[in-house]
Amino acid sequence: MKSFHRRLRVLRESRQLSVADIARLCDADERRVAGWESENPKTRTYPDIDELMDLCLKTETPLEALLDFEDAPDAGQLELPGLAFDSQADLGRVLEELEREIERLKPTEEEMEMLRRFRNTTAENRRMLIQLLG
Repeated sequence: MKSFHRRLRVLRESRQLSVADIARLCDADERRVAGWESENPKTRTYPDIDELMDLCLKTETPLEALLDFEDAPDAGQLELPGLAFDSQADLGRVLEELEREIERLKPTEEEMEMLRRFRNTTAENRRMLIQLLG
């Protein structure tokens, strides 16, 4: 995190965001965000993981763009798939695929009726059904 404060400032300025904008995105106090960008190591603070994830997700910035992963000896283990955003089209395609998969896995009306009957039966009958199936 040695260069986080500089990387955050570059991100903020390139996106024309104010400290207040970043604070709103991360649900943090403006003074806290200003501390993240502090040049003075003694007064510099760092975001919590929730704030950092909000910042990445809401600005569509890969985590590795803000942190010093390339200097780490085990940098390969820090790659997190799905945190790099290339375009809105990619997200749309993924959401469509997710929706298709959910539809495919949804129980049919017949399965829903069987589940309702199973839930409404006695505990003894449920136990016997589970033994038969299992």
